[in-house]
Amino acid sequence: MEILLLQIFIPLIAALIILLSGKSIVKELAGAFSLIPLAITVYLYLNFIPDASTQFLVNLAWIPQFGIQFKAGIDGISMLLLILTNLLIPIIILSSYKHDIKNTKAFYALIFFMQSGLLLVFTALDGFLFYIGWEVALIPVYFICALWGGENRIKVNLKFFIYTIAGSLLMLLAIIYLHLQTHGNSYDIAEFYKLELDSVTQAWIFWAFFIAFAIKMPVFPFHTWQPDTYTEAPTAGTMLLSGIMLKMGIYGAIRWLIPIAPLGFDAWGETALILSVIGVVYASIIAFTQNDIKRLIAYSSIAHVGLISAGIFAWNLQGLQGAMIQMLNHGINVVGMFFIADILIRRMNTREIVEMGGIAKPAPILAITFLIVLLGTVALPLTNGFVGEFLLLMGIYNYNIWLAAIAGLTIIFGAVYMLRMYQKVMLGPVNSSTAMFKDLDGTEKSVLLIISALIIVIGVYPQPILHISEAAVINLLDQVNQKILVK
Repeated sequence: MEILLLQIFIPLIAALIILLSGKSIVKELAGAFSLIPLAITVYLYLNFIPDASTQFLVNLAWIPQFGIQFKAGIDGISMLLLILTNLLIPIIILSSYKHDIKNTKAFYALIFFMQSGLLLVFTALDGFLFYIGWEVALIPVYFICALWGGENRIKVNLKFFIYTIAGSLLMLLAIIYLHLQTHGNSYDIAEFYKLELDSVTQAWIFWAFFIAFAIKMPVFPFHTWQPDTYTEAPTAGTMLLSGIMLKMGIYGAIRWLIPIAPLGFDAWGETALILSVIGVVYASIIAFTQNDIKRLIAYSSIAHVGLISAGIFAWNLQGLQGAMIQMLNHGINVVGMFFIADILIRRMNTREIVEMGGIAKPAPILAITFLIVLLGTVALPLTNGFVGEFLLLMGIYNYNIWLAAIAGLTIIFGAVYMLRMYQKVMLGPVNSSTAMFKDLDGTEKSVLLIISALIIVIGVYPQPILHISEAAVINLLDQVNQKILVK
């Protein structure tokens, strides 16, 4: 019990200590504190039994007069998200060391504050607690983007904020309605699962949750905030949004949306799957036309997340297991891609791909690590991306062969626009701007070597990750399928 509370609240304590610390040691403190939740995650992983049970359970009275409990726990699905969050936060903090950040104390404190919110979302077993975590994770990243973003950050952030708040309010409405339907007015997720609501009610609950989660992922047509926000946000903000925060929507669909409204899912799941597949093709086509390296990666992310979303709504073991491992893989790969983009932008003072070229000559280490991250992103066999995308496409294929054929275009399109981008940036003749390009140094090398190693290790041996979530995924599948069959 205490270990999970430590996991959730240590980042919050770290944020407060950083705010009270001296300016000269902020980066070192942030780096050190980021390793504590990772160490706790390692302990949880080593003591975790990969069955369908909920472990390390915390259940404390919080606001009992309103049926609100501080109830949190970990199963195989949550475990993967804890690994993702607590693995990427130290990498993101390390990647920011080269930046001259104004007000570093506030910057790192907001990252830790967001981490607490994310951990709360991924472990909450109470609807109200889940909603609190959802909002706690949103507020810090809004300020990170608004205070340290690009020239158009205020306008872009306002759009992002309006989108996410609108989705959150729809979800809150559904949570309150479910709370009022439970025996004894509880917010407990187990009570929500027990509800036997009619198909019309479940349909609107499905859409209330789906819109909130689809905005966060984002899924077509709820994606329009994403490219601008990713482009204008500081690199650490973009990494937090793309690497971890969008997984809140994917996780929410698996844990909350489909099990709570199975009849709504039965009626509208195919529509959600089709929207996801449209997003895959649409984002891939737009990525072809991009000359801004950050926007290209942003549209690539929409395509990859569309495939994960389609795998979930196919609702079979292969699709769900593919979604679980691909959440982790996408986080690792997209953080690597945005970090490489950041190195290029800082060295070149431009985001325009056409102004680059021949960088592989003066920067061979960058060229090699960039290629590894890129191959993971385009799902080359023996890289992490292949495992997830293979399972996702198999899951969609088992649902509908034609949807799988269309969704599979992401692999072809992704390979084309990514390899073309690599060719324009790294290969060809050196120009006057790239002749003096410096190769990776200290922390840059560390970040990209860690990411490259993860891409290869997970690609070669994914079983330990797939094994964590398998029992929990099968249990959830069985629960939902039984409810759909009973109708």
